[in-house]
Amino acid sequence: QVQMTQSGGGSASTEAGGSLRLFCEVSGYDFRTSAYCMGWFRQTPGKEREGVAIKDSDGPIRYQESVKDRFRISKDNDKKILYLQMNSLRPEDSGAYYCAARLGSGCLRSGFGFNPGAYSYWGQGTQVTVHS
Repeated sequence: QVQMTQSGGGSASTEAGGSLRLFCEVSGYDFRTSAYCMGWFRQTPGKEREGVAIKDSDGPIRYQESVKDRFRISKDNDKKILYLQMNSLRPEDSGAYYCAARLGSGCLRSGFGFNPGAYSYWGQGTQVTVHS
């Protein structure tokens, strides 16, 4: 069974222009031998959960336009951790951030990589607050 555990105490905050790094430990899944789509999603009150950064084991990585060039998704195969490095943060980046995964690759090529309904496994969320 795949489990995704976000560490960091459930919340993180910084001033505008600052940086944060989110961590998501993945168990029950081998990054090196299994096809996957993994990513980070963000949700704010009253809005639907939206994809922020998606990594497809086929190779592609895609970012939401608003975070492009500021955020970076990466993974450590040995530690089985998915990261989201967030730089030049803005108040509008605030929200609950969730890591997510689905078995099988090709989500970006097929067009559903940013659809939260396509993901089966979720972290518990980290509340990110960027102060102006």
